[in-house]
Amino acid sequence: MPIDPARFPADLRPGLAALAADMAAHGHARTDPTRAVMGLAGDRWSALILQVLMIGTWRHADLRRALSQLSAEQAISQRVLTLKLRALERDGFVLREASADVPPRVSYALTPLGRDLAGAVRSLIDWVNARAPAIEAARTAFDRREDG
Repeated sequence: MPIDPARFPADLRPGLAALAADMAAHGHARTDPTRAVMGLAGDRWSALILQVLMIGTWRHADLRRALSQLSAEQAISQRVLTLKLRALERDGFVLREASADVPPRVSYALTPLGRDLAGAVRSLIDWVNARAPAIEAARTAFDRREDG
């Protein structure tokens, strides 16, 4: 259902109309790349997976161990890691290579598109880190008002 800017305050209508047009052109549906990739980048594990894969090519067990040691959550299950890697592979961010050995040796690496995404995620992480004191101060002020 298209948005009706006339139902909103006049000063907000131009910006709202521009946002609606951008979303219509680039992705409004849940499966559109804009929404899907933003969801991936903001989920519990994918941003960390991308950052670890920036280091190089990883075998599944080594990647899982590194993620578990780096994460505050402490452990990622084999199933969740596999699902996240498959989602990243499906969107063209991760390359999965299996050797002809028996058993096959499977490794994961970023594609050029994945490196671009990981760089953008790194930029966002750096932005947050640079503003962490201001974010913490805002949280403290909010909590004081709410507990007031």
